[in-house]
Amino acid sequence: MSQDDFQRTPCNCLALRQASRHVTQFYDQVLAPSGLRTTQYSILHFVQTRGPLTVNALAEQLVMDPSTLTHNLRPLLKDGFVVLEIGRTDRRQRAVAITAEGQAVYRKARPLWLRAQADFERAVGDTQASALRDLLAAVARASLGEAEAATEVPAAPRAPSRRRR
Repeated sequence: MSQDDFQRTPCNCLALRQASRHVTQFYDQVLAPSGLRTTQYSILHFVQTRGPLTVNALAEQLVMDPSTLTHNLRPLLKDGFVVLEIGRTDRRQRAVAITAEGQAVYRKARPLWLRAQADFERAVGDTQASALRDLLAAVARASLGEAEAATEVPAAPRAPSRRRR
């Protein structure tokens, strides 16, 4: 799609999803030589930099529900990049830990990710990229569910019934 064809939408959700898809496709392309996708890199990064995390804690950090995280963990588990360990404080919990193979692929992907970051900031501008991250962090922390409860939604008008005679 050319810049001229792009239509600005008044819908916040659609605008975020469009931008997210565009940026994700770009990062996936840059990370491709490592064999990782952006979501996989993000998971490895959190576990590499913060140590083993429970599935729930990692899901919370990534702002995703645990079932989506579990789905995204499957290829990393299959490839041996992460393992599920028994929780340290609660043996019923499972903690995601990076393996030696995971550390090796993370080290391979890290310079590619840094290149994607630099290319993105060059395209958007350093100041705007930083402001965007601040704005998106605020969006991720916003209490959107509370806004729903406080906002009354008018009832949709009823369509006339079409009865056959």
